[in-house]
Amino acid sequence: MKLRLEVVWESEGEEQRRNVMAIERSQLAMETLGLNLGESKTLLDGVQDIVVAQQVAENLEQRRRCSHCGERYGSKGGGTKEVKTLFGRVKVANPRWNRCRCQPSGAKTFRPTLSWLQGQTSPELLYLETKWASLIPFGKVADLLREVLPLDDGTNHETIRRHLHETAERMEKELGAERQLRLFEEEVAQQEDPAPPDGPITVGIDGGYVRAAHKEGFFEVIAGRSVVAFRREAKDEVPEAKCFGYVQTYDEKPRRRLWELMKSQGLQDHQQVVFMSDGGEDVRRVQEYMQPGSEHWIDWFHITMRVTVLQQQTKSLMAEAGRADTGAAIAKRIDSVKHLIWHGNVAEALDRLHDLLDDLDLIRAHSAAAEKLACGMTEFEIYIRNNRQFIPNFGERYRQGETITTAFVESTINQVVSRRFVKKQQMTWTLRGAHLLLQTRTKVLNNELENVFRSWYPQFRPSAKAA
Repeated sequence: MKLRLEVVWESEGEEQRRNVMAIERSQLAMETLGLNLGESKTLLDGVQDIVVAQQVAENLEQRRRCSHCGERYGSKGGGTKEVKTLFGRVKVANPRWNRCRCQPSGAKTFRPTLSWLQGQTSPELLYLETKWASLIPFGKVADLLREVLPLDDGTNHETIRRHLHETAERMEKELGAERQLRLFEEEVAQQEDPAPPDGPITVGIDGGYVRAAHKEGFFEVIAGRSVVAFRREAKDEVPEAKCFGYVQTYDEKPRRRLWELMKSQGLQDHQQVVFMSDGGEDVRRVQEYMQPGSEHWIDWFHITMRVTVLQQQTKSLMAEAGRADTGAAIAKRIDSVKHLIWHGNVAEALDRLHDLLDDLDLIRAHSAAAEKLACGMTEFEIYIRNNRQFIPNFGERYRQGETITTAFVESTINQVVSRRFVKKQQMTWTLRGAHLLLQTRTKVLNNELENVFRSWYPQFRPSAKAA
């Protein structure tokens, strides 16, 4: 069997044809059924060349006459420009024409394609590169694109990295400059809709560490998730959640970033905003800077983690000869401290921790387990004391159905930072590179990247927009 594939198009009322490729099959088998990957890439590449050539030729013909007097522009010279598209590299006709005599001012020549030809990469290809590179390593993206699309060796990890950085930098410019919080509050207060605000916006925020390039060590990345508790006008709707991330020592506008995120979730005047974190000093400073008028609470998850470690250490004490009863008593007293913190009685909890440390001082010199437990309890006491003003009545909040833990943001750190930057990878990162990747990655995870491209290119994926 022989097949000849050709493209047919109409131009000025006449039908024109051009062969694209020929296929020959001698024996039917599973491996010969239909087109193989190589043939499909050849077909797409050939069709793309023809479609682009006809599009550009028709556009040039439409622009060939002066819009003022109707006289035909004279040709000054030819030329082409290469453009990388989703289905291969194409050459676009890029002629130079003489400006019409009825327009004496301005340059004597011009290139008509400059009215639409911007950049050297099509939005479709740039979108795929940015989306996939936000999820998997740059080199893997280049390999995948070359494997399934008719792209040349010019598509490599450096090209992917550069395109992602350019996309992220464009988003950063559109984000605007940092502003004072008072201006943000005035902006929300001026909203025309006087309806009562939706449920509280809970922002869980945490920090992670990324391996630094060009030097030893790590630098901190801040990531978080913003969740709207409920919508008053859509009670059955699942509340949306959006994540954000940035490099703390690099980002110059974290407040603007979070503000725009909450605005996209419908932030209204007098709407309650609650920050929850692990109580770390760096993260606490960040949330106080971002939204000073909001509520700031330490989360129950990190408190219980520390208590669990202490309880594990009491088992070592109980395992020592003659100290089983002592270890059991201390474990019970630690549970009572946990109970007090759960109900927001921080002062009493600190007093009991102080008493526990006094009792441990009597035996720590003769017990390695007691020494280790005392050190851990000292750290816990300092942690609670430093965060005492951020510890609410967890029991009351729980009974009211309010958030008491940042377990949801723990998964965000894993999703935003660890899976792309840390786990099973030996990559090192610059502050700029990590920050820019975080911006595109969070857009992908929030399902917003396609809308970003559509705002830049109005005709980008019109079918998806209609849907």
